[in-house]
Amino acid sequence: MLLNQAFDAIAQFMERGGDVLYMILAVTFIMWVLIIERMWYFTLEFKKQKQRVVDAWEQRHERKSWYAHKIRTAMISEINNNLTSGVSMIKTLVAVCPLVGLLGTVTGMIEVFDVMASQGSSNARAMAAGVSKATIPTMAGMVAALSGVFLSTYIERRASRESERLEDSLTMDH
Repeated sequence: MLLNQAFDAIAQFMERGGDVLYMILAVTFIMWVLIIERMWYFTLEFKKQKQRVVDAWEQRHERKSWYAHKIRTAMISEINNNLTSGVSMIKTLVAVCPLVGLLGTVTGMIEVFDVMASQGSSNARAMAAGVSKATIPTMAGMVAALSGVFLSTYIERRASRESERLEDSLTMDH
C-alpha cells in the first residue's frame, strides 16, 4: 500500500511537471548510470589495471633510457585515458539538466500565455497549472544537475589523484 502511494505521488508530480520531466528523468538516468560505472571502475577494475602496469614496469630490466621513459609515459597515458573515460559525458549531462529544465519553464509559460489569451487573466486556476509546469521542471533540472556536479567533481579529482599515484609508483631507478 505504501509503495502504491509512492508511485501515485510520483505519477502526480510527473503529470504536474509535464512531458519535459520525462526528458529530465532520461538525462538523469543516463548520467547516474555513467557515474555508477565510474565508481565501479575505481573500486574494482582500476586496481587490477594498475597492478598489471606496475608489474609490467617492474619486470623491465632497464628503466633509465629514453625508450623506457616513453614506454612509461605510454603506460601512464593509457591508464589516464581509462580513468577519465566518460567524465566529459557526465559533465555534459550535468550541464544539460538545467537546460532541459529551462525548456520546461518555457513550455509551461507558453501554456500560461495560451490560457491568458483564450480565457483572459482572471482564470487563476488555469494559469496555476501552467505556472506549475513552468517551475517543476526547472527545479527538477537543477536538483538533477546538483546531484551530478558533486560526483563528477569527485570522479575527476579521483582520476587525477590515481594517475599521479601511478606515475609515482613507476620509478625510474635502474
